[in-house]
Amino acid sequence: MVTVNGKDRREGAAARPRISARARAALGSGAVLMVALVPAACGEAGQGHGSSRPTIVATTTILGDVAGRVAECGGLEVSTLIPRGADPHDYAPSSADVRDMVEADLVIANGLGLEEGLASALQSARDDGAVVLEVAPLLEPRPLGSGEHADTAEADADGGDDDGDAALDPHVWLDVSRMADAAEIIGAELAASTGDDGLVRCGEQVAAELISTDGEVRDVLASIPAGSRVLVTDHDAFGYFAQAYGFEVIGVVVPGGSTLAEPSSEELATLADVVRTAGVGAIFANSAHRTVLIEALSAEVGDVDVVELYVGSLGAEGSGAEDYAGMMLTDAQLIARALEG
Repeated sequence: MVTVNGKDRREGAAARPRISARARAALGSGAVLMVALVPAACGEAGQGHGSSRPTIVATTTILGDVAGRVAECGGLEVSTLIPRGADPHDYAPSSADVRDMVEADLVIANGLGLEEGLASALQSARDDGAVVLEVAPLLEPRPLGSGEHADTAEADADGGDDDGDAALDPHVWLDVSRMADAAEIIGAELAASTGDDGLVRCGEQVAAELISTDGEVRDVLASIPAGSRVLVTDHDAFGYFAQAYGFEVIGVVVPGGSTLAEPSSEELATLADVVRTAGVGAIFANSAHRTVLIEALSAEVGDVDVVELYVGSLGAEGSGAEDYAGMMLTDAQLIARALEG
């Protein structure tokens, strides 16, 4: 376990602590499962089921990008399970995916129920001896729901149980500062797994870069007038974004935090009334899971645009959302253009 000291992350990249307060609390809680992959007497990296380097798998493209940047700094590689453009809520793993997780030394997952279709495969990986690092429970998860009472909640030290997870919002990556903390946590986990303390510094380096991205996102969104900083989205994914960047989510098309639920006709009619009353100019859809319900709401309301955002997955080459930082900046630009009036 790495012991570090630091101050609050919001002092900026120049004054950034070696590990932020949130990441330090997560590491100190014992919630991160740190298991050496090789005997302590060996100074080399983990063996990865017979290989000379540890095998590291990330579930989502977003985690794959952030973890990959940390790992690359230390000469390691990360493979990503869920392909670009796929919705992590409903992704069903292939037999090859299950094999990759079971054979991995470290699996980096979001957790809090995001990867619904991977739950049994993740458990199989644990049972087979892989370390599964669930990142979202370590980033001060908030209750699911975007209202004013959805304040920060603390997860259990072990990442939360099934009942608790169901009530916590898994969409932590839509606050860039939380992903900066995730980079530090991943770096510390990789350092503990391999015995290479340089990976702690790699995590800090990527975190500092993401804090800079967070500032850029804020600059882009600053053009939106206070009265226009309201969001209507396809599902309840933007609670962290709203909290971090000064927005209010006034309605969601699909209830709950998953794209798999279905609203009633009464709920859709009520939402249409809310959108008309608020004078909302845009409804934001998930590019990975745009549904007919979004089109139905848009048609019901009338003069309102449907703007697709990158929510649960990075975009294809040429989209501007090829990596996590680009994804968040592209989304910020799309939101600003739609709402700045």
